Amino acid sequence: MSGAFIMGRKLIITNNIRRLRFFADEMTQLELAEKAGASRQTIIALEAGKYTPSLELAFRIAGVFGVPITEVFECKQKGGSTSPDA
Repeated sequence: MSGAFIMGRKLIITNNIRRLRFFADEMTQLELAEKAGASRQTIIALEAGKYTPSLELAFRIAGVFGVPITEVFECKQKGGSTSPDA
């Protein structure tokens, strides 16, 4: 899992890309990459939790699926809270 630090607290960024691809007529990683303007390797790394996308790429991926960004990506604090402000 990739993460970031906010005010000394580790944030864990997770995603639902694999699930969304499945429900989008089993879209391939390559198809998603081409539609989002990214490489297939980037999509692989995102799905594996080894890469956190730029905000721009996150919005482009959400746009490919026609869903809000919060349906694609979720931010959790280390320890379980889904609100980075908690």
